[in-house]
Amino acid sequence: MRIKIFFLLFVFTLLLYNCSSDDEKPIELNLTDNVEVYNSNLVEDSYVMAISNGGTEAFLLDKQGNKRFTWEFEDNLGNDLELLPNGKLIGIFKSENPTITYGGYGGKIGILNSDGSVFWEYEYSSTNYIAHHDVEILSNGNVLFLVWERVSAIQAQAAGVDTNVDIFPEALVEVNPSTNEIVWEWHSWDHIIQDFNSSASTFGNINANPQLININYDIAFTNGDLMHANGIDVDEQRNVIFISVNKYSEIWVIDHSTTTQQASSNNGGNYNKGGDLLYRFGNPSTYDNIGERLFYSNHFPNYIENNAPGAGNILVYVNNGADIEQSSVYELEIPENFNLQPNVNNEPNVVWSFTDESLFFGRLSGAVRLDNGNTLICEGDYGFWEITPNGEIAWKYSKSEINPYWRGYNYNKNSQAINALGL
Repeated sequence: MRIKIFFLLFVFTLLLYNCSSDDEKPIELNLTDNVEVYNSNLVEDSYVMAISNGGTEAFLLDKQGNKRFTWEFEDNLGNDLELLPNGKLIGIFKSENPTITYGGYGGKIGILNSDGSVFWEYEYSSTNYIAHHDVEILSNGNVLFLVWERVSAIQAQAAGVDTNVDIFPEALVEVNPSTNEIVWEWHSWDHIIQDFNSSASTFGNINANPQLININYDIAFTNGDLMHANGIDVDEQRNVIFISVNKYSEIWVIDHSTTTQQASSNNGGNYNKGGDLLYRFGNPSTYDNIGERLFYSNHFPNYIENNAPGAGNILVYVNNGADIEQSSVYELEIPENFNLQPNVNNEPNVVWSFTDESLFFGRLSGAVRLDNGNTLICEGDYGFWEITPNGEIAWKYSKSEINPYWRGYNYNKNSQAINALGL
């Protein structure tokens, strides 16, 4: 009897030990070799859309490093590509035989079905203009995109530009896909100032006119690409557009409530400023103002929508140049009232920031806010970082593709867009 009791106690102890060991045994995640960091307690279980820069491919990636959905295109990407709630894609693609070919050129806007076939296509490319870099679809179904437009050297010199070549300032064009009609335009050329040529009509005091663009700020250009905007985003509640302007190392904010005629002037619209800059930030030296300069080249002005932590703020990826070689991501507080004054520090408050000595790419890249409060960073030549609000690394993925990534967008697994793909 004593032997039986001892045996039963031994078996019970053995079972208890084995159960305890099973509970403590780590879960095997089957991560791919590309996943360098995976913290299951911190990472958000969602999909990342990786977009090849100028390539012919994009794919959805899970956090274990598996490609869950892939698109391949006949035309090379101009840059931007986004997955829409109905499972379609909107993107910018490269035109055949374009005349204007700065980095990031496109020329062709497309809405594609989930299988990559064309649903709608719109060409905006000629000798004198081309769509480039970024495209946004608005809640009314219209499509907004960036444009380079030619201003001849003679016309530019007459306006006080210090140049011997044709220049290509920025513009915005909005198209109705149902009619292919251009319904709204904004042209930076209508809102310039300079202090180089006193006989030109654009001559004025740069500091006293922060709402205008110093057309001679970056006089080092030799190919006419004097602004090189690379990203747009829209706050539809306030009806304003954010434009990332790389050569100026700042973000411009303009009124989208204007008519095209008002947008060419300095009055009209909800803010009664016409197409003048409502606000600008990142580099106060562009208008000879005070305040700390945060940006040294920048990409992706990502306005945080109402369904994510930090709503109303904006994320910006700051590339930083060869002298610094360490990129940063800033979350900035956009003021409730746009107040752009001379000799006043107009720069927004920094809400959150992240950098790391190994985070650096001098072009492309961006950051988006996740629903759990983490921030997904696309480092174009490396891959992705997911960072917690406390600056901890939740996830890192190193890419294996030859082309760098343009950006990365986040999609929740139960989102309408993912369901539309059948995942």
